[in-house]
Amino acid sequence: MEKELENKKFDYSVYNLGISGDTSENILRRLENEISCRVWENEMVKIIFAIGVNDSWFIKNKNTFKVMPDNFENNITKIIKISQKFSSNIVFVGPAPVDEIKTISWDIDISYKNEHIKSYNKIIKLVCRENKISFLDIFEKFLKLEYKKLLENGLHPNSKGHEIMFEIVRDFLFQNEIVE
Repeated sequence: MEKELENKKFDYSVYNLGISGDTSENILRRLENEISCRVWENEMVKIIFAIGVNDSWFIKNKNTFKVMPDNFENNITKIIKISQKFSSNIVFVGPAPVDEIKTISWDIDISYKNEHIKSYNKIIKLVCRENKISFLDIFEKFLKLEYKKLLENGLHPNSKGHEIMFEIVRDFLFQNEIVE
């Protein structure tokens, strides 16, 4: 990262507001307050979301998802509308695939399935397209790699996985002139 920054002048404050286990519903409850506490008047704000996997949890004993697809779609739309109060530079990074076998051991009642994650990814992509919001499809990019080797525990990226995600996101932000 330092080498990347040597030849460019950056003046960004970066806030990672992710909370482990959060869903789109959790984000909606705190989004406006989180942004308004950190944004100064006339500041150039860029907002990046990476959500969807937790929403797509399938809960076997209830035969339902953590957040149903229709609710998820509505939540993404609301997240965009709230974010647009603060910025026109909004990006959604879709969820990455998981190693389904390794995620089963966490809780036998909860499952992460790539087919579910892919359908939530499509929802994000569709809502972003309808609202003219930038969307980065990490799911498809990771499928082209040996992605299971990039996961620490079947769900979360390991160091190499984070490095590759950083490179993909960085390149997307530069190519789409979201950052200069």
